[in-house]
Amino acid sequence: MPQVGSGQASAPAADDPRWHPRPSLTRREWMSLDGEWEFGRGPADGGPVTGGTIVVPYAPESPASGASAPEPGEAVWYRRTLALPEAWRGRRVHLRFNAADWETTVWVAGRRVAHHEGGYTPFGADVTDLVQDGPVELLVRCVDDPHDMSKPRGKQDWLPEPHSIWYPRTTGIWQTVWWEPLPETRVERVSFTTDLAAFALDMELRLAGVASAAGRPAGAVSAPRGLVARVRLELRGEVLVDDAYAVTGDVIRRRLHLPDPGIDDARARFLWTPETPNLIDVTVTLLRDGEPIDEAKARTALRTVEARDGAVLLNGRPYRLRMALDQGYWERTHLTPPDVDALRRDVELAKALGFNGVRKHQKLEDPRFYAWADHLGLLVWVELPSAYAFDAVSVGRLTRTWLGAVEQASPHPSVMAWVPFNESWGVPDLPLSAAQRAFVRGLAELTRALDPSRPVVGNDGWETLATDMVNVHDYTADPDALAARYATPEAVRRALAEHRPGGRRVLLEDGLPGDRPVLLSEFGGVRVDDGAPGWGYDAVPDGAALLERYRRLAAAANAAALAGWCYTQLTDTFQERNGLLTMDRTPKADPEAIARATRGEPEPARQGAARDLQPAAVSRQEEDA
Repeated sequence: MPQVGSGQASAPAADDPRWHPRPSLTRREWMSLDGEWEFGRGPADGGPVTGGTIVVPYAPESPASGASAPEPGEAVWYRRTLALPEAWRGRRVHLRFNAADWETTVWVAGRRVAHHEGGYTPFGADVTDLVQDGPVELLVRCVDDPHDMSKPRGKQDWLPEPHSIWYPRTTGIWQTVWWEPLPETRVERVSFTTDLAAFALDMELRLAGVASAAGRPAGAVSAPRGLVARVRLELRGEVLVDDAYAVTGDVIRRRLHLPDPGIDDARARFLWTPETPNLIDVTVTLLRDGEPIDEAKARTALRTVEARDGAVLLNGRPYRLRMALDQGYWERTHLTPPDVDALRRDVELAKALGFNGVRKHQKLEDPRFYAWADHLGLLVWVELPSAYAFDAVSVGRLTRTWLGAVEQASPHPSVMAWVPFNESWGVPDLPLSAAQRAFVRGLAELTRALDPSRPVVGNDGWETLATDMVNVHDYTADPDALAARYATPEAVRRALAEHRPGGRRVLLEDGLPGDRPVLLSEFGGVRVDDGAPGWGYDAVPDGAALLERYRRLAAAANAAALAGWCYTQLTDTFQERNGLLTMDRTPKADPEAIARATRGEPEPARQGAARDLQPAAVSRQEEDA
C-alpha cells in the first residue's frame, strides 16, 4: 500500500499539484487507495457479489483492469479494507472518488456514506467516526445501464462492441480513489479571476468548519475569535502578496494587487501564455490565535481570455489558436490514463507537434491533465460529454454534471473555453424545438453566470446559438477547397450562410457572428491506409503522404481569415484511425515537420531523417520551472 503523503512511488512532494489527485487544492498528507480490490458482478437489485479481483482505477471493460466487463443489467461491486494510519487520529478523514460511472453507492463499516449519480465528477464522504476502531470494510456498488441514453456518456457506446465514432464503455471506478486527513476548520477551495487592467487577482476563498470553530452560524458578521486566513502568492520564489485577513465567515473575497511594472516587456514575466506558462504559487494558511491549524496550496496565473473584435484575445492581444482534438483514450486503460506520467506526456506531445491548445472531446479529463497543461503551457477547451436523448431526465443530469465540471476545472489557468454541446448531440432538433433551444441557451447562460471570465460555445460545429465563438466543423478533403472557403472575411461570411456541414445550418440565430471570432473547430481526420481495420474522413497511403496532406490542410487553416483552428485529431482512438499519432502515441510522420506545419513555418532546405518524438524543449522548460 502507498505510504502516507505519497500517491505514487516516483512522485515528487505530495502537495505538488501536478501529481495530487485534486490539483486545485493540495495538502501534504493523503493516501491513494488505488491497486487491487476484490471485485464481482451481479444483478443491479441484488446484494454484494465479489470473489474476483480488479485493479483500481481501471474500468472492468479495459484490459488493464484484469476483470471482466458487466452485462447489461448487472452492477459491479468493489471491496477492500480501510485501516486508519495512526498519524491521522484526531482529525477528520475524508474518502474521495475522482470519478465512477454511473450510479455509485459507498458503504463503510456497513453504513452507507455516499450516493452519487454521474460518470465524470468527483464525490466523497466524511468517514471519521467509522474508521477509528481498527480496519473496516469499504464496499462500493456501481450501476451503469448502457442503454440509458438520457445520461451524459460522451463517446461511450451503447452497443456491445464499438461502432462508428463510439468507443468501449466505462463502468464503475475509472479515476483515482484516495483519502486524506483534514482539520475541523479548514480551507475548502480557493480560486482567482484576473483583472489585467488593474493588474490584480480577485480571490474567492471558501472555508469549512467555521461555524463550529466560532460557535455561531457561518456567514455571521462578527469574526470568530482569533481565526485568521493568511494568503501568500509567489512567482518563482519572489513574494508578490503576503496578506492576512480576519475570518468573518465561510467565504472571503479580496482583490490582490500585484506589483505592476507598467510596460509590456516587463509585464510579460508575470503573464501566463502557452509560450511562457508563468504560474503563481499560492499558500493559504488558517491560524487560530497565531497557531496554524490548516495549510493548503494551489496555483494560479495572471491570464485573461476574451472572444471579441473577431479574434480570440489572450491577455488582451489577438492569439491564433492552433489546436488538436484530443479524445483522451488509451488502448489498454481506455478513459483512464495508464499513470500520471501519461497525462504529462500527452501535454508534451501536443506541444511538440506545434499545438498551443487541445479541445478535450466528449470527456471530462482527470484534473491532473489540467495541472500539467497549466505547468507546461497548453490551452484547453472543456466539453460536456453528451447525452443522446432529450427529456427532463437528461436536462437535470447534464446540468448537474456541468456544474461539477465547471467547479472542478475553473481554477486552472490553462482552461480557456467551455463547450456545453457538440454538434447538437442530445438536442437533435434544435431548428424545430423551442425547448431544446432554450436548454442550450440556458446551459450557456448558466456557464457564464458561474464563470464570466471565459468564452462559452453554446453548440460546437453547427446550428450555432448562445455562443461567444462561432465554431464550424468542415471535413472537406481538398485543402484548396478548404482554403478558398475561408480565405477572406467575405468568404467566411458566405460559408457561414451557405455551407451545410453534416447537412446542418451553421447559424441558428440572426445577428451572428457580429464581432465574434470564427474558428474551424474540426477538420482533417486523415488516416493512413495501411491495411489495418479502421476509418477516417479521408485516407492516404503512408506517413509521407499524411505529412504532405497535413501541411496543405494546416497551411489553408493558417492562411484563412479565421481566429484559429482545431485539427482532428491528436491520436488514433480505437477504430477511428485518423490521428497524427497512433493510439500508443507513436508519430506517423516526422514530428518536427508536423510542428513546422502546425505553426506555419517554412520547411528547411534539407530535411534530416525522421526522429523519435522527444520534446526536449518542453522537458527543459519543466525543469527550469
